[in-house]
Amino acid sequence: MIPPPPTVWPGLDGNAVGCREKLRMLAENHAEVAQILTDAFEDAVLMGVNEDAMREILTGMVRGLESPKRPRA
Repeated sequence: MIPPPPTVWPGLDGNAVGCREKLRMLAENHAEVAQILTDAFEDAVLMGVNEDAMREILTGMVRGLESPKRPRA
């Protein structure tokens, strides 16, 4: 089971993000990503993909995310 969204979203300055609109957007994004990950995982497993392999594939996708703050080559 995917854990619920964090109760505190840490900001760049170390303090919690407090803007209600940002918190709403973060909660919505969390729910959307959780549903997409669940659907993709279930589909893959039901189509015969090894569960551990699929977890590694999804984890690798997250590890490969590039920061939008870092300049791209």
